[in-house]
Amino acid sequence: MTLKIDISGLSSDRVRFAASPLAELTAMLHVLAEPGHHPQLAGWAADVWAGLRPELAERLREAEFLWRSSQADFLIPARPRPTLAEELDDVDRIDDETYVTAALVTTCGSNRIHFRGASPLTDTAARERALDVAQARGALQEAFAERLLADPAAVRSRVRHTLEECAAAFFDDAWAGAAVQLATDLRQKNELLKRHGLAAALASVSGAITLAPDGDCIVVDKVQDKATAARDTGVTFIPSVFGRPHLVAVHAPGWHPVVQYPVAEPSPAEPVSLETVTLRLEALAHPVRLRLLRTLARGPHTTAELAHFWELSPPEVSRHLAVLRRAGLLTARRQGRYVRYTLNLPDLTALGADLLAAVLR
Repeated sequence: MTLKIDISGLSSDRVRFAASPLAELTAMLHVLAEPGHHPQLAGWAADVWAGLRPELAERLREAEFLWRSSQADFLIPARPRPTLAEELDDVDRIDDETYVTAALVTTCGSNRIHFRGASPLTDTAARERALDVAQARGALQEAFAERLLADPAAVRSRVRHTLEECAAAFFDDAWAGAAVQLATDLRQKNELLKRHGLAAALASVSGAITLAPDGDCIVVDKVQDKATAARDTGVTFIPSVFGRPHLVAVHAPGWHPVVQYPVAEPSPAEPVSLETVTLRLEALAHPVRLRLLRTLARGPHTTAELAHFWELSPPEVSRHLAVLRRAGLLTARRQGRYVRYTLNLPDLTALGADLLAAVLR
């Protein structure tokens, strides 16, 4: 499962690496709403919540649907500006239809198909459909959607005011430190892009982002099957200090493709691909293979030993061992006439964490 960004015919100067204050604030707000996704920042989140004025804390909870489960597209700028105020001005220039649709998608946790065609701002049936979807998500989401559809200008103004207050409350201090890391990362990415090309720059972003062999498509390893095109608009990559472990992608029709990626840690672990995680889960789904792993967990065994232990035929055992080897869960070592199989314990142990990382990506 992947997100594919078509860049066929796109000149190199249309691929941009840039920092965004608004995108980083959005990442911080997501941490505050979902600290469980970011255990390394749990202390920071607790300190911020403890220092917030009650009114601001309430407003953050009121609008958290814009950044909790996913981020509204307008909060990840396609053309980053130097300051948060400039980026919020750009958001203000978005028409109500575009803003409301993006907000409803994140608020309702729904697919954009619910909002195609007639506008929920002007069409009664479309409005009721949007509110039904929001209601299914909970009373708070429904109330937010109702306010948004009844008076989008008021909600937009309130959201902007909330974000501006976040600047003084915690963002400015956090941004001062993060901006240094982001600047270092951007120098590296832009130097790689200039000297070695897009493939090298993407490889330094994340092992989950690659350039297709023909150079016409950027492939992002995520739990989704989506496609978008950057041929006319270009594509923007935004680094984030607070975004780990997420790769956030703006890919909806009509929006400039944007990928927000976590800056590298001092010794980053290479992310395990979703394909590998899926292969391992499928390998473990068969009861016979689980029995074989149980025996191999106690030490190396040959095919014949495993067949004898579990009263299976050697060819049947060989087939199951081949599946486990393809998934990277076994290693084989020849000792004289015999091949002994050993459980790859570190990768099996990490499977839960790898699955979580792939899902959160």
